[in-house]
Amino acid sequence: MNELRYVYAVTRPFEGVLPEGVRGLDGEPPRLLHHDGLVAVVSPVPAEDFDEAPLKKHLENLDWLSGTARTHEAVVGALTTVTCPVPLRLATVCVDDSGVRRLLDAGRDRFVQTLERLEGRVEWGIKVYAEPDPEPEAEPAREPSEAPPAQAAAGAPTTGRDYLRQRLSRRRARESVWERADALSRRLHAELSLRAEAAALHRPQDARLSEASGQNILNAAYLVPRESSEEFVEEVGRLTPKDRGVRVELTGPWAPYSFAGQSGNPEQPARGETGR
Repeated sequence: MNELRYVYAVTRPFEGVLPEGVRGLDGEPPRLLHHDGLVAVVSPVPAEDFDEAPLKKHLENLDWLSGTARTHEAVVGALTTVTCPVPLRLATVCVDDSGVRRLLDAGRDRFVQTLERLEGRVEWGIKVYAEPDPEPEAEPAREPSEAPPAQAAAGAPTTGRDYLRQRLSRRRARESVWERADALSRRLHAELSLRAEAAALHRPQDARLSEASGQNILNAAYLVPRESSEEFVEEVGRLTPKDRGVRVELTGPWAPYSFAGQSGNPEQPARGETGR
């Protein structure tokens, strides 16, 4: 049976150790594999889970996928506290240590270029959500001859015209929330892009997967020098108005996932790519 290695990230050699308590997918601290001036951060993983056929099935299992992603991100996040990592794509797996060395050899120039570009930089994430008031539940229909309740709820429509007027008012209010969220998203992205070294727009998140309330309008990432992070966060606060129905979420600092595979730099290798 092949001995497989899960590769979380690539770094330069660094002093110090990972924070205590960091565990990889095998439940043990990740191992540092040094090779020709680079370091791959790895864990041994079982072939029955990470060989090609079982891994393909696992990647269709959201529970397994989210658990693996949390561990992957925890390891990369711990690396960020002691060095500058180039995060690799989720489920990057090589056959034994020699496969990891081949991966480093094949991508050496690109890894080095990216490490030079990302050194001392972190990623901040911004999400903007539109959160209009929910539609009230419709009242059960009554027969024409049925008398209305003795005491109608406050604000309840008493005629068909009132009902249509309220429906139109609620629809306009919801449209106004979406328009304000869109305008804020455009302004935030334009201003923050000027204060970052690079910016990346991601596809809005599906609320069914993220479980976040509201509709995601902006999902963006910004590459910022670590020493400028405080000013960047203050700028986000300055640009964010108090607006009922529009929510801004700031996350980070993260390892620069969104900027580790840009043009001219290492692509985040897919499983087995150059490492088999």
